[in-house]
Amino acid sequence: MPHVRPLATVESALRASDAGMSDAENARRHGVAVKTIRRWRRDYQRRGLPLGQSRITPPCPRCDGGPLDEPAYAELLGWYLGDGHITAGRRGVWNLHVVNDAKYSHDIDRIAALMTEVKPGARPHRRCVPGAVIVTSSWKHWCCLFPQHGPGRKHERRIELEDWQRTLVDDHPDRLLRGLFHSDGSRVRNWATRTVAGEAKRYEYPRWQFSNRSEDILELCCHALDLAGVAWRRSSRWHVSVSTREAVARLDALIGLKT
Repeated sequence: MPHVRPLATVESALRASDAGMSDAENARRHGVAVKTIRRWRRDYQRRGLPLGQSRITPPCPRCDGGPLDEPAYAELLGWYLGDGHITAGRRGVWNLHVVNDAKYSHDIDRIAALMTEVKPGARPHRRCVPGAVIVTSSWKHWCCLFPQHGPGRKHERRIELEDWQRTLVDDHPDRLLRGLFHSDGSRVRNWATRTVAGEAKRYEYPRWQFSNRSEDILELCCHALDLAGVAWRRSSRWHVSVSTREAVARLDALIGLKT
């Protein structure tokens, strides 16, 4: 596809950049935004892309029958249901955002990688907010892959998987669980006391806990735990707990620790 700007404008701006002109002055002279000059330098000078080459949008797995990395999608679905949301962008583009605690840098990297695996060629960007990092990727087809998108908060509306999503969850429950527990879950150390030989002794043990205010998402989590062979219980109205030694070890092996 041809470049939006005339090719002569792009070539002139690149020559000016090669000659040492600042991005701000270059943008002013050529009537474009500074970020456009920076993008041209990145794509055409550093990456060596041919002039006028645009990123090729991958075909949608739902609309166009494009390929879908099913395990990666199942995990990204878990992240979306936990701490994700979709907003409308310009020209029919949708923005998928996933929020994660800033201290879990490896999980943040993983979110970006999942977005790239589900949408090949994606270039997710990150934005820091107090205590958290928001990873965002733009695509016209995010709503095709996440039909649960809608107005209002997820716990205030019905969240129901379509048949094709349910099949993927049934095939990859461990990946969905990783997304759910790494977004809205925590691994904590609980303690209890027992009287042994007349003396109170304190015992500590690990426990996974998933928290969400959507009954639909809680039920989906429980369904995936059943499929994965992990024992669980509803410890409160909005919490699912995995606390037996065998179940915690099983879940640790399936989803790994939050890092």
